[in-house]
Amino acid sequence: MAIVYDTYQREAPSRLPLLGVVDPARIVAWRDGEPVDAARFLAQVHAVAALLPTATAAVNLCEDRYAFLVAFCAIALRGQANLLPSSRAPQAVDEVMAAHPGCYALGEQALDPAPRGYRQLPPLDAASPLEADPAWPSIAADQVVAVGYTSGSTGTPSASPKTWASFHASNSGNLAMLHAVAGAHFEVVATVPPQHMYGMEMSVLLPLLGGFGVHAGRPFFPADVAAALAQVSAPRVLVTTPVHLRALVESGIALPPIAAMLSATAPLPVELAQAAERRFGAPLLEVFGSTETCVFASRRPAVDEDWSLYDGAILHPQPDGTMVEAPQLAAPVTLADIVSLSRDGRRFRLRGRHADMLEIAGKRASLGDLSRRLLAIPGVQDGVVFQLDDGDALGVHRIAALAVAPGLDEHLILDALRRAIDPLFLPRPLRLVDALPRNETGKLPRAALLELLQRPD
Repeated sequence: MAIVYDTYQREAPSRLPLLGVVDPARIVAWRDGEPVDAARFLAQVHAVAALLPTATAAVNLCEDRYAFLVAFCAIALRGQANLLPSSRAPQAVDEVMAAHPGCYALGEQALDPAPRGYRQLPPLDAASPLEADPAWPSIAADQVVAVGYTSGSTGTPSASPKTWASFHASNSGNLAMLHAVAGAHFEVVATVPPQHMYGMEMSVLLPLLGGFGVHAGRPFFPADVAAALAQVSAPRVLVTTPVHLRALVESGIALPPIAAMLSATAPLPVELAQAAERRFGAPLLEVFGSTETCVFASRRPAVDEDWSLYDGAILHPQPDGTMVEAPQLAAPVTLADIVSLSRDGRRFRLRGRHADMLEIAGKRASLGDLSRRLLAIPGVQDGVVFQLDDGDALGVHRIAALAVAPGLDEHLILDALRRAIDPLFLPRPLRLVDALPRNETGKLPRAALLELLQRPD
């Protein structure tokens, strides 16, 4: 089924700048340890835009973050939307392209096999002489510049169109949060892909609209993260996930001085937040949002369990979730998260997700808490508890678990869980695996969990 873009009008300028700081000399990105200024960046954007076909949308498959920035802006300047599938797996890309008839795909690598209509970016040689367009580019405020897709962790990925005005609004909240902790200026290194909405906000919009430079790579291993941080100037902000944070803490590697760390995409254990702050000597902020809403709250989990809302964000608790109002939203969005408000509604505490709440024989539990207790067992390196689709004669759905725990067996884990939770909520089956099927941001797509659970030994 084709996606219909639902754009909207705001009480705002009809056009908004592509780059938030009008300064041709300011740094947009760092490539191979060298800064790329706005003049060269815009020249490359215009050059790529001139090569793009006429269409309504393009799947942006660039892995290099600088190439993604160039492609993102070129696509937007052509009046097209960047399609951001939940992964670059061929099936996920094909499904997104099928929902947008007439679109094409764009990337910096030679792909084989390649999506239909695939186009490869020309080399983005920072040393080549280019002349920038003297006009500072702008985009219609109500233009849909991106369509993000949810990760599928709770089911089938769904589309979330974003206008340029909504991105400007969401970026303002993130800027205010980061200025308060990292200062007026900083450079960004991110371990998350730009196609994910968290990566989009913190490693694409921040450099475009906030005036900060971003490292072009997506470092994965701890040594790569340290090297990337060393290639950008201080002060530095590290945008990452709990999975990468745990690897950094446990590696023992030294990082260059950083002003702040950001985490999202999965719940961040307090113990890990405290360990990261001790190891790297910087505050660690966790941000709260979704593909549908973008970020609208933050907290410092090492010292505070409650979340603080961004200016203009309002929460309305509902029986089955929470309705969110925010400056970047044309209409309220209801999330499955259950919250309790405090301090005149400006702070909140998570109580679970409606879809995660379990009730068996009059007793209640949440999948999130069960997963937390599984992870707390000594020897369990990774794990998740989830509910199966099939119910028994009374409509009760079984609970299952996957765990990475070398040296343990299922009986030892179940015995430890039995001491921590009500036996009604013991996961059966519980299966030991070599690794959980986490995606690029550390999330666990439900389909992948079910496939792994059903895979024969």
